[in-house]
Amino acid sequence: MGEASLPVIWQETVRSEWCDYNGHLNMAYYVLIFDHATDVFHDSLGLDKPYRVETNCSTFAVETHTSYVAEVLEGDEVSVKTQLLDYDEKRLHYFHRMYHAEKGFLSATIEVMTVHVDLGIRKVVPMSETIRQKAADMMAVHGDFPAPDQQGRAIGIRRK
Repeated sequence: MGEASLPVIWQETVRSEWCDYNGHLNMAYYVLIFDHATDVFHDSLGLDKPYRVETNCSTFAVETHTSYVAEVLEGDEVSVKTQLLDYDEKRLHYFHRMYHAEKGFLSATIEVMTVHVDLGIRKVVPMSETIRQKAADMMAVHGDFPAPDQQGRAIGIRRK
C-alpha cells in the first residue's frame, strides 16, 4: 500500500494573512495547518476534548521536524494525510503530509513525537488502554505503508 491510500484528515484554504513577503505560505502557518490536522488525528484516537476534560490528560509535542517541499500560495486549498509510525504506552510518533488539494503535489511534511501528560501533575503518564488499543488498530493498517522518505532526517550542510 502506498501513501496515496491514506485518507485526507484535514483540508484548509491558505489565507492572505498567512502569506509572507515572498508571496507564499509563511513557515509558521504550515505548522499551524499541521496542528489543525493533529487535533483531528488525536480525536480519531480518542484523545479528544471529552477525554481531556474527563482525565485531565493531554498530549505535548516534544519533537518535530518540518520539510518544506514546494510552495503554496494565497487561496490554495491544501489537504493533510497522516500516518502513525509508532506508539508506546506514553508516546505517539506520526507523520503529516501536506498536499496542494487541486494539483496534488506534496508541499510539506512534518514528523512529530508527542507524549501523554497528566495536566494536574505535569508529568508524562501512560495512555489509557482504550487509546492504546485504537493506536494498535491504526498501526495494523498504517504499518503496511512504506516509511516516509523524510522520516528521521537530520539537518546539516552536506560537504563534498
